[in-house]
Amino acid sequence: MRGTLLLFCLFDWLFASHSSAATLAGQQVQPGGKIEIRFPVSKYFQDIAAQAGNPRPETGRAVLAFPFSFDPARSWPILIVTSTSDFNLTSAMDVDWYRAPATAMGWVVLGSDATIAPRIDSTQWRLGVLGAALEAIRKNWPQSAKWPVAFAGFSGGSKRSGVLGTMLAKSGSVRVCGFFLSGINEDRLGEAYKTYQPGRGFLEVPVWLSSGASDTVATPAAHSLVKASLERTGFKRVRLEQFGGSHQLKISEVRRALEWFRQLGKF
Repeated sequence: MRGTLLLFCLFDWLFASHSSAATLAGQQVQPGGKIEIRFPVSKYFQDIAAQAGNPRPETGRAVLAFPFSFDPARSWPILIVTSTSDFNLTSAMDVDWYRAPATAMGWVVLGSDATIAPRIDSTQWRLGVLGAALEAIRKNWPQSAKWPVAFAGFSGGSKRSGVLGTMLAKSGSVRVCGFFLSGINEDRLGEAYKTYQPGRGFLEVPVWLSSGASDTVATPAAHSLVKASLERTGFKRVRLEQFGGSHQLKISEVRRALEWFRQLGKF
């Protein structure tokens, strides 16, 4: 009798755990796992993405990775990753580059894409699809609108990350807590600040520049120039870190940067 009772208790616990599992856009979220979702792109975001003669994306897709203890009832920082346009890469493809260090540090990783290809892989295209992805997440988890957000990219993706983060900060739709810019040879973040003017408080956002000592594409000298440019613009927390390597994303640097963002942001 006691064994039967224990069996029923175990069944009830398993059923309750399964039934209360978080879902996002119809996909069940497993803590520590990764999902791909599809979502409609509203006319507002279609209009943004369709600038410069691009097609109108009616459906978006996003890949998300979650920490092992993930529960959407709690607050979680989100790392939005942006890919370079080279080699036909998309941000959704880049999630796996950041997944291990970010989720181990308690971050959700997000990479967005559309289900159709653009004519021109423009910043407006990326912004429209990303905005729609965030809208879809907030439809399921309204509380996520208050979660801190950092932006990360490598090479061309680092340049675009700075612009996207600034544009979204200006719109008031995200609480930006950091930029991880790796393999960068031009300061687009500072220029975006001057163009969109998201407010003086934005200059407090920490910026981590990750430079390969033998990088011939984004040289150490180029990284130093980016740092100097950001500081001239007024950014107060710019950190340039060099590692032994070439034009590559260093996983250990991602981990260090995210830890720094947490320390400064106290979240």
